[in-house]
Amino acid sequence: MTRRHVTFDCEGAQLVGTIDEGDGPAGLLLVTGGNELRSGAWGGQSEFAARLAASGFPVFRFDRRGTGDSEGRNAGFRASAPDIAAALGAFRAQCPVLGRVVAMGNCDAASALMLAGGAGLDALILSNPWTFDEDGEAPAPQDVRRHYRGRLADAAAIKRLLTGKVSLGGLVRSLFAAARPASPPSSLVGEMNAGIARFPAPVVYLVAERDRTGQAFLSAWTEPGADIRLCPGATHSYVEPHARDWLFEQALRVLRG
Repeated sequence: MTRRHVTFDCEGAQLVGTIDEGDGPAGLLLVTGGNELRSGAWGGQSEFAARLAASGFPVFRFDRRGTGDSEGRNAGFRASAPDIAAALGAFRAQCPVLGRVVAMGNCDAASALMLAGGAGLDALILSNPWTFDEDGEAPAPQDVRRHYRGRLADAAAIKRLLTGKVSLGGLVRSLFAAARPASPPSSLVGEMNAGIARFPAPVVYLVAERDRTGQAFLSAWTEPGADIRLCPGATHSYVEPHARDWLFEQALRVLRG
């Protein structure tokens, strides 16, 4: 497997990307979430890219403007459509034999791909899409209700409550929160819905079962017939060994078409 670095332009700024080379006719464009570097959280995207390339699928990762090794101003995920488009162009230029290019993003990277209407890709893998209008927004009441239904079915959790190992005050406050009416969908969800409605190609949604962001997405998303796949026991970045394997298999399924 060969890994090489490339530079490309986005609205006058020089961006840096990394290609893990493979000889297959389909490739993966990895879009980072938050302000992460193209290596991903704990190097996860770098390892993921190497594994896919070893299976024959080239992978392109990049730092959007103002992050990592790339120039320019970091304007956040809402303004990253030009970065994604420039990265796709660079990927195709560097790997001219590519037929299909699939994009994959986690958290607000998934949201960015949706806001961009799919950005000219051939398929999308959208993981734990970010649906909150503001950072740090509290979980929606429906998420709290789901959480406590699971806790009340857990004998160990009930034992901790009865023996005083769980804060009763915190529990009461959370239950009051659960009793509040559900919040209306955020404006971001509406924008994401409008963006993905313009995308004519396949879309797969991945959700980590233990991730608050993924749970909120499940509560907010109402797309009829959406292909949503749940990874049991996984957290936001799929750091668990079984979750890493599951994520890899989901990507392979889409890349193989």
